[in-house]
Amino acid sequence: MRSGVGRCRSPRGRGSVLVSGLGVCVVLLIAGCSTTASSPSTASAPAATPSGSSPVKTIDLAALRATVDATAKELLVPGAVVEVRTPQGDFTAAVGTTLRGADVPPGGDTHFRIASITKTMTAAVIVLLAQEGKLQFSDPVSKYVPNVPNGENITIAELLKMRSGLYGYTNDPGFATTLDADPTKAISPQEVLAIAFRHPPLFPPGTAYDYSNTNYILLGLIAEKVDGKPLAQDFQDRLYGPLGLKQTLLPGSKDTAIPDPYSHGYMYGGTSFALVDTPYPPDVEAAARAGTLQPIDYTHQNSSYAMGAGGAISTANDLAIWIRALVDGQVFNADFQRQWLDSPQLTDPAEPAAPQYGYGIERQNWAPNVTMYYHFGELPGFNSFSGYDPVNKVTLVLWSNLTVAPDSRPTANVFLVKVADQIYTLPSQAPSVDVEDQKPERPLIATPTTR
Repeated sequence: MRSGVGRCRSPRGRGSVLVSGLGVCVVLLIAGCSTTASSPSTASAPAATPSGSSPVKTIDLAALRATVDATAKELLVPGAVVEVRTPQGDFTAAVGTTLRGADVPPGGDTHFRIASITKTMTAAVIVLLAQEGKLQFSDPVSKYVPNVPNGENITIAELLKMRSGLYGYTNDPGFATTLDADPTKAISPQEVLAIAFRHPPLFPPGTAYDYSNTNYILLGLIAEKVDGKPLAQDFQDRLYGPLGLKQTLLPGSKDTAIPDPYSHGYMYGGTSFALVDTPYPPDVEAAARAGTLQPIDYTHQNSSYAMGAGGAISTANDLAIWIRALVDGQVFNADFQRQWLDSPQLTDPAEPAAPQYGYGIERQNWAPNVTMYYHFGELPGFNSFSGYDPVNKVTLVLWSNLTVAPDSRPTANVFLVKVADQIYTLPSQAPSVDVEDQKPERPLIATPTTR
């Protein structure tokens, strides 16, 4: 799972994003195209907006719909949903279908696998446990999980911020082959950790950044040990229940079903194309474009291998509520909210404009007065993004039921760049980032990056 769960990371990271502004809710899919708009809901009063003109455009729903429809067709995406909420209102545009060969339009209540967006939830549970004094960010991993390489020197904070140096199990050359051999097989956290620990650490703890799903498998185990209950129950008791997220769940290890209504998820080729940044060979792209190669249906691949790194299921509606609540201070108290907001660090110190990664969240200044807190999600079958701009009170959630386009671009990243341009006015001097060249967990200013 890269930046999503194809590598349970955020999206594969190509390109950057910029989103900010008023309120728009767009839901896209590719066959028929529908859009809806509603008045803004009453929420906590927005913080004072910066002086000067707003970076948020007046949303042209027709133009947005056309952009989504054209992008879906360009990427050969069967269906997608984009939801945007701002002070202007909520706007939803939908294109396509949730099932190839049938006309089943998706919507804001369509369930899909959110992949690495799950990390925002795992991190939130850990922060809540710290808030309650049940653990400290400075605690060594060895206090909770034995036999972790460098475990006595790796802190919980370093796991949260992807600075442990532990090898990511989804990068193991044989792991994708194992998944493809038996897609429904349940794989335990202990099994994926054993795979990770066969490889030496990449660097001493705290000295560098590397997006590793291993970190969040460990955090899930730590949460379970400290709270004395399964991670799924922790999510329900601490997050889903209090926020009224009735369409969100972390399925059991043997459960490969997705609640109705749901979208099927597709991808060309084997699981490795989602777990590792390997481009499609030219003949694969040509065959997909010609229609002689069909995508594989990964809907019911067992996501137990992802768990706290990327195993949850949700909807655009629920994710819109979740990401705003998380960033706007509805989950933690004031002290720990500030620690959470301040946790992101540059993923690449040599690139000041690069995304920052913190406690299960990425942060990036897409433009002046536009700071987005977000996470991508990618795994076989789905690619998604969930973000909130607290200055302009803009929520943006989008998902696609094709992981990677035939030309090897992660679909959520491409949609994000196109949709962001419909929402924000970007500074002319903003650097332009090639959506194909960005690393999964690093969106820049004008184009998306993580998966």
